[in-house]
Amino acid sequence: MLTLDTVYQAAHKLKEVARETDLILTKNIVDNANIYLKTENLQVTGSFKLRGAYYKISTLSDEEKAKGVIACSAGNHAQGVALAAQKNGIKATIFIPSTAPISKIEATRSYNAEIMLIDGVYDDAYEAAVEYQKQTGGTFIHPFDDEKVIAGQGTIALEILNQLPEVDAIIVPIGGGGLISGLAYTIKMLKPECKVYGVEARGADSMLMSLEKAEMCKLKKVSTFADGIAVKTPGDLTYSLCKDYVDKIVTVKDDEIATAILTLIEKQKLIAEGAGAVSVAAVLFNKLDLEGKNVVCLVSGGNIDVNILSRVINRGLLTAGRLSDITIYMLDKPGQLKEVSAIVADLGANVIKVSHIQGGENTDINQCYLKISMETRNKAHLEQIKKALKKAGYTLSDNG
Repeated sequence: MLTLDTVYQAAHKLKEVARETDLILTKNIVDNANIYLKTENLQVTGSFKLRGAYYKISTLSDEEKAKGVIACSAGNHAQGVALAAQKNGIKATIFIPSTAPISKIEATRSYNAEIMLIDGVYDDAYEAAVEYQKQTGGTFIHPFDDEKVIAGQGTIALEILNQLPEVDAIIVPIGGGGLISGLAYTIKMLKPECKVYGVEARGADSMLMSLEKAEMCKLKKVSTFADGIAVKTPGDLTYSLCKDYVDKIVTVKDDEIATAILTLIEKQKLIAEGAGAVSVAAVLFNKLDLEGKNVVCLVSGGNIDVNILSRVINRGLLTAGRLSDITIYMLDKPGQLKEVSAIVADLGANVIKVSHIQGGENTDINQCYLKISMETRNKAHLEQIKKALKKAGYTLSDNG
């Protein structure tokens, strides 16, 4: 059984390797609550996963250590296991889904772990790892459905209560549920009035579905760029702990996650991966009633592939109305572009791309399309520009 004593033991053991990550009060995220960030994205290996993996491996017997450890992960748990194994002189074999970011794979390899890439998502890697464990007799280090792993993640709750005793609510990402299970259990044992809210990606909401149906559910597929929480089914232990200790679970869309990543970069100078930013997305898009409360958003990881980051920033700009496209129908005659540009410029937008396309087969022979990409302040600013263009007699497409 998970106990507070186990969580405290884990906290003592983790002093050897883990950081007590900072709790940062934010500015300019929302106006109606005090939002703090628990920066596990700045943890050793760039994720909270080190906590559970290291504590679990530290409890193995000499005989178990001699046979090595096996794990499966989209990347963050893999790095935690690999580092813990390296520090304990143990062989680690890590099964990673082929969809994991290259940066996470190479980071895991840097800790001298043996990497096995498996086609598919986390659950496919899990099945391959379990089969390998049967063949070799090594110890399987489950990424979330293990009491000692859960206890290791629960140490974050001890830090939060020490850093902010007056905390009213904690918002936590959910993949398989190990993080929120350990945190929620610990919080409810020590400060039961504190709310614990979970956040899943809308395309990977297995825990929410399981709790709503009061039975374990397995998704046919997951669809989210937040690879760290792209899990088809929760664990038995985590499902039971979430049912008992988590107050509410909400979901966020990928566009909302992208906006949260962009907000953390611009306003807090922090890099978060998709899974790490879902807690902030829940705040930004008003998924929970937090007015007047001291709220901690757990930023669980920062291991985002730089190639994905550029796409995420672009999507975040689009979602926030900071990057906008409009298409204007007009007659192809001199002076049109100059007039349109003047309207846009006078309203304070910055044109970054213009495409002039002559009319197609089913249009007037002297008609053209003008596609404009521009930097705008927000969606209200975009609407202001559209109204000005329409007032000047221009016709905009329904999609722009």
